[in-house]
Amino acid sequence: MAVTAHKRENLGEPMRDMFRAIRRIVEEFTDVKVIYPVHLNPQVRKIADEEFGGCEIIHLIEPLDVVEFHNLMKASYLIMTDSGGIQEEAPALGKPVLVMRDTTERPEGVEAGTLKLAGTKMEDIYRECRRLLTEPEIYRRMSEARNKELPHD
Repeated sequence: MAVTAHKRENLGEPMRDMFRAIRRIVEEFTDVKVIYPVHLNPQVRKIADEEFGGCEIIHLIEPLDVVEFHNLMKASYLIMTDSGGIQEEAPALGKPVLVMRDTTERPEGVEAGTLKLAGTKMEDIYRECRRLLTEPEIYRRMSEARNKELPHD
């Protein structure tokens, strides 16, 4: 699983809830591993260290360049993010995307079924991630969904 989280509006308790949901998933599903290229923001790094510290199956790494990150997304089973850019890119790779935000500026992805708004509450994120890990039909529908093409001029 690839994770990104850095949005300013998620700093503090929302981000802690997001990270606690991820930690709960890896503690329940021991075959799930997480790679999180941690944003350079010191507040994000502090929360990540506090919430993920000591958890060997959550790998906190330095930020990746765009090609390396695309390779990570392609190799991942699913992607959890609060990033708008990732919401645009990951569906092209056939990866379900759980959006850890309450709203998105990419509603076409939610409408098409490539994105799922999971919110920032621990229980909601945990529930939506668990569904993707335990319900193959939901995973298949999301991974096979495609955003609608925009008309060309």
